[in-house]
Amino acid sequence: MKKDIHPKEYRQVIFSDGTSGKDFLIGSTVKTTKTAKWTNGKEYPVFNVEISSASHPFYTGQSKTIDTAGRVEKFKTRASAAKTKKTAK
Repeated sequence: MKKDIHPKEYRQVIFSDGTSGKDFLIGSTVKTTKTAKWTNGKEYPVFNVEISSASHPFYTGQSKTIDTAGRVEKFKTRASAAKTKKTAK
């Protein structure tokens, strides 16, 4: 790696995929507040992600619904309310 081309905050960060449970150690400047130990025994900052190559349907070939913010449930509620409103007319 060339010297003095990366920002000063550039360091190794553990990206933790909440869906698959996989972790990746990658160089990044992302701001973090948590730390964890990696397999080499050293402690690194941790950044949680909802989806990565370990859980994305394009890479895994498996389709699944990931709903971390309740979006699917909100959609179903709106859809059923609209359906009952339409049939009531």
